[in-house]
This record gives sequence, C-alpha cells and structure tokens, in this order.
Amino acid sequence: MNRFRFSGTLCMMLVIAAACGKGESPAPAVRVENPKTVIMAEFLQETNSFSPVLTTERNFRAGSLLYGEEIFRAARAAKLELGGFLDAIDEHGGGTIRIVPVVKARSMSGGPVERQFYERVKKTIIDAVKAEKKVDGIYIAMHGAMGVEGMRDPEGDLLEALRAIVGPAIPVGVSFDLHASVTRKRAQLASFIVGYRTNPHRDHFDTGFKAGEILAGAVLGRVKPVMAVNKMKLLKGGGMNIDFLSPFRAIFSRMREMEKSEGALAMSFFPVHIWLDDPELGYSTIAVTDGNLDNAKKLADEIAQMAWEARDVPQPEAYTPEQGIEIARGKWLARKLGTVVFCDVADAVGTGTPGESTWILRALVEKGSDLVSYLAMRDEVAVREAWGSDVGAEVSLKVGGRLDLKYNKPFEYRGKIVYKNETAFGKTVIVKHGGIHLVIAELPIAADQTSHYTDLGLSLWKADIVVVKNLFPFRYRYLLYNRKTVDVLTPGISSIDVFALGYTKVPRPIYPLDKIDTWR
Repeated sequence: MNRFRFSGTLCMMLVIAAACGKGESPAPAVRVENPKTVIMAEFLQETNSFSPVLTTERNFRAGSLLYGEEIFRAARAAKLELGGFLDAIDEHGGGTIRIVPVVKARSMSGGPVERQFYERVKKTIIDAVKAEKKVDGIYIAMHGAMGVEGMRDPEGDLLEALRAIVGPAIPVGVSFDLHASVTRKRAQLASFIVGYRTNPHRDHFDTGFKAGEILAGAVLGRVKPVMAVNKMKLLKGGGMNIDFLSPFRAIFSRMREMEKSEGALAMSFFPVHIWLDDPELGYSTIAVTDGNLDNAKKLADEIAQMAWEARDVPQPEAYTPEQGIEIARGKWLARKLGTVVFCDVADAVGTGTPGESTWILRALVEKGSDLVSYLAMRDEVAVREAWGSDVGAEVSLKVGGRLDLKYNKPFEYRGKIVYKNETAFGKTVIVKHGGIHLVIAELPIAADQTSHYTDLGLSLWKADIVVVKNLFPFRYRYLLYNRKTVDVLTPGISSIDVFALGYTKVPRPIYPLDKIDTWR
C-alpha cells in the first residue's frame, strides 16, 4: 500500500501558502457543521510474566508519554500506529471526522505494568470519552500482551470500561502487535481488531492506517465490520516466525490475497508472545469482513489451519556462550569485514526481561577477552558505584544478578572506565576489560538499534562480537555490519524453549506441551 500521500490537511496548508505568496488573504477553511467525533489513544506495552521488575511511569516516559494536542505532531513524526491512523482519517474521512487525541503511552517490554499507573491512564481515557457530548468511534493502539500487577487482561478491562460508556453500537477499533494474545473478552468487545503483518515489525504505520480506514468507513456508514476470532491450542511453532521466510511467508501471502476478495476488510494472525503466563495464551487468527460473518469464519479458519500445519517446523539451533565464542573466533574473515552478532536469547529485553544476565559476560572474561566485544547490562547499583569514579579509573564491580534471582548470578568484573554520561538509559558507563566493552546503565538496553552502541562512541566495524538483547529487529537493523548471527541460549526468563518456562496458568492441553490432533 503506497503511503506517499498528500493528506487533506497538508493540501489545505499548501493552498494557503500559495495564496499568501500572492499577497492575498487565505480563504477560510471549510468547516463541517456536525463532524463525527473519534477518540484516539495509545496504551502499549508487552509484558513478560516471569520478570520480577514492574514497568512504571518512568519506563513509559523513556518510550513515549504524551497527552492531548501534543500527540498530533509526535504521532505524524513517529510513523507508527497513530500516524497511520491519522493519515487514513485524512484520506478516508472526507474532512468530516474530528479526532480527539487523549494519550500516547508506549513503553519498552518489561514486567507487569504498575497497577496505579495503569489505572491512571485508563481514567484519562475514560474521562476523555465522558467529556464528549457524542462519541461516534474509538481507536486504541495496544500491544495485546500487556499485563498489569494484580489483574489479567488489562486490554480487555479497558475495552469493557469503554463499552460501559458508549454502548454496543459505537464502532471501537483496536490494533495489536503481531504477538498479541487475543482474549475472548476483547473479541466480544471490539468491533474489529487488526494486527501487524511483519516480524521483525516494520508495518506499525500500515496497521494504524488499516484501522483508520475501517473505522472511518464504519463511522460514516460505508461498511459494517464483523469479526471472526479463533483461539488456537498452539503455543509455539513455525521456526523463527519471520514473515518473509518459510513457513510464515506463505501464511501472510495468503492473507494478502484474502484481503483482495469482495467484502474482506482485514486479516490478522497472532503467533503470540509466549512469555505471558495466561489462561488464554495461544495463537489467534482474525478475519474482519463487511457484514459477512460466515465468510469471516471461513477465512479465519483457513489461516488457523495453515498455522497448525507449520507447527513442527523447528527453531534455529542455539549455542552456549562458550560455543558462540569459538564460532566467532573461527570466523576470521567475517570479523575483518564486519562483526559477529550474538543474540542473547534468554535475556532478550525486547521480550520484557530485566536485561542483567551475566552468562555471556562470564564466558567472554574466561574465554574471549582477547576479542573486541560490546555488550550491555542493566544494573542501577553498579552504574552508580562506577559513577563516582573518573574516566580512566580502574574499578571492581559486582554486576548483574540483582533482579532475576532464579536464573542469574552476580559476577565480579574488573576494568577501566572509558565512558561516562547521561543517556536515554539513565546514567551510563563503559567499563573495559581487555577487549570487552561492558555498557552498564540504569535502564535495560535491548541494543536492537546500532545507535545504542555507536552513540556511545563504539565503532561496530572494530568489534569482533556485538551482543544484542532482542530476538528480531536487529536482524535487519544490523545488516550493514553483521556477517554472522549466533543465537546464544543460557538460563533465563525469555528462553524460547516453552518446556523450560515456568508456566502455571496456560490452558491445557496445548501444543507442544501436550500431544493433540487439532488446533480447535
């Protein structure tokens, strides 16, 4: 879908600018007597149920926390869901829809959201809806795998509160991350749900645009979205779950074909965030059509069957840290032409872990200190201890193992401070031991962006090994530098082995924890 559009608002600005250039007063903007009112909000976070660290307001402020009119500029600049939604309203709303921006709250993945903060954001959204004389539609961008301390299904709870105000007839559209765990409550309360169709995620904007296109049509009476939702008895499968690789490539390709059929509005497939311990955890498929529920069910079933048939595709091979170091050592040419990237699978901050695992660091100190390596660690205590010393000072620090006490252990680390500054991750220092550059910060660093290292003065061309705490986005963001990816598996709360995770609430039976013959 081509996104290089001139919105109605931009066109009006160009007309005004042209008129002013001729020395004439601009013509007054056309005003609609009774515009439709649509509430727009974002409340998005992905929870790892096994993390002992709460996600607080500080984490949202480090991501995005805005209110009211200031959201417009930020949303259009960010090119994420809200930006796509606004473009769709510009294009399909015909100037007859008034957007009321309420809150833009977005955090990096982490442990459950602090209950008090959740209730405050929820109240902000509810109060905004109540303040309007008439609400014609609602759009909320959410993740679909958010957890809140002391409650389950917060996204369903928010939708329930909204429905209590606007009733069952007002269209309420929701967008989710591809890894959402769609609950029955959300399926009943939302008018339609659309999800990302890429992994690594690259279509946030397009997802918001699709939601805006459908909601504009519903608000203006052009379409009547109906939705079929399947909950599958499937927890893990499909190899790496990357959209442009087999087997998921075929699934998403078929979904695009489905959307070209008459009456089809949106197809979504959610291969779930496996680190959310929930009674409804599992894959979901959704089909949204214009008034034809039978067709929606047929399409959703087809997607589910394709996903089920791919369940036995194995995960890529993973290695111990020591094995990873030997692989990197043997890749002499790869290291000369770029770097070897270690994916720290079990401490993937992008899945909500604390980001303080010491397993790879231990191995580097013992087996690979002669190699130039970069890795990041979250440790507020250690970074504050180091903060009292000057650049160039030798320090001895106990790092890691303060938050995740089940899988992780602290490690005594000695080195020289070569960097000290305030960054987006709070107080940040680099402590160098041999070729090891340990980045220690107050907040977790996924290192999925190359800038997470280069902004600290570290050249990726000079590194033999770069450690990332992220499962997917780094795979395209590091393309310029990465000559070999090594998935490193250690004990940790984001293990990709579902048998190793401490589930207590997931539904049973479910594949692959149980042997079953159908996804239904």
